[in-house]
Amino acid sequence: MQIILLEKVVNLGNLGDVVKVKDGYARNYLIPNGVARRATPDALAQFETKRAELEKAAAEKLAAAQAVGEKLAGLMVQISRKAGVDGRLFGSVTNHDVAEGLQAQGFAVEKLMVRMPEGALKTIGDFPVDIALHTDVVVQVTVSVLGEH
Repeated sequence: MQIILLEKVVNLGNLGDVVKVKDGYARNYLIPNGVARRATPDALAQFETKRAELEKAAAEKLAAAQAVGEKLAGLMVQISRKAGVDGRLFGSVTNHDVAEGLQAQGFAVEKLMVRMPEGALKTIGDFPVDIALHTDVVVQVTVSVLGEH
């Protein structure tokens, strides 16, 4: 299916690009989330008339994400969990827990923004975790997992 991207999408394209994607990806994710539209002649004409407006909105989102990223960069989040004597947790610290810790500190971070490439944290210690505030703004925070007995 041919679609017009209404904002930048990682590994797909930038605002205004006409790309071909699988039908299900377009129908079930891109179009319902307002990230893209079908590439019909009418949609292309409407996009060109609104292009400046969409570019301005995208620039504002990027600037807002960069401002939050500057405050968030290098921040430490402490999370306490029950742990055994050997330092292994009786559970794990997931992206949801990290997002809650950041929200408690006043940052609007959703769990989808927290990137943990090696999976959930299962031991006590300090771990670097990436927070993707925008497709172009990724900051690193330190998650300090503390053990309770």
